[in-house]
Amino acid sequence: MLNCRLPAHWALGVGCWVLGVEAMEPLSTISYQPSAARRFPWRIVDVIVAGIFIYAGAIKALDPVQFASDIDNYKIVPWPVSVVLAFYLPWLEIFCGFALVVRLLYRGALSISTALILTFTFATVAAKVRGLDITCGCFGHASQHWSFPAHLATNLGILAALLALWVSNRSAKPL
Repeated sequence: MLNCRLPAHWALGVGCWVLGVEAMEPLSTISYQPSAARRFPWRIVDVIVAGIFIYAGAIKALDPVQFASDIDNYKIVPWPVSVVLAFYLPWLEIFCGFALVVRLLYRGALSISTALILTFTFATVAAKVRGLDITCGCFGHASQHWSFPAHLATNLGILAALLALWVSNRSAKPL
């Protein structure tokens, strides 16, 4: 039998059976799947953001003592908490980066990555407001001499990319 391209409830409920063809799902239940050409630019953004998180996590994982010191310089959490964060946070960043690339637990990785970058941004702004002159520790020695505006612009750029990924993937499957 031919498939009817119209919803089963067309023409005041007469339906496709009048035409002798098999009815399809109503249009309202068909989910929109963007073409590969439309998804490709977002995959590039996925990979770039993932690369940033993987690189930043790897740099910090290689020198957790320095990262603990960088966290402690913010004067937000006590030293023992800084040490715990320095050992676990880099691996969380690396995991989220890989999850974004392979699209495994994608929304969870987006959620955690967004929460991390928001936390990093608020901590940096709080340190600046309190007059603390600190190095962020985000990218190890590479970001050691960044100015506050450069650091803030980087964080806001990453946040904008993450929010764009949220919007572009709103029709994706849930966790």
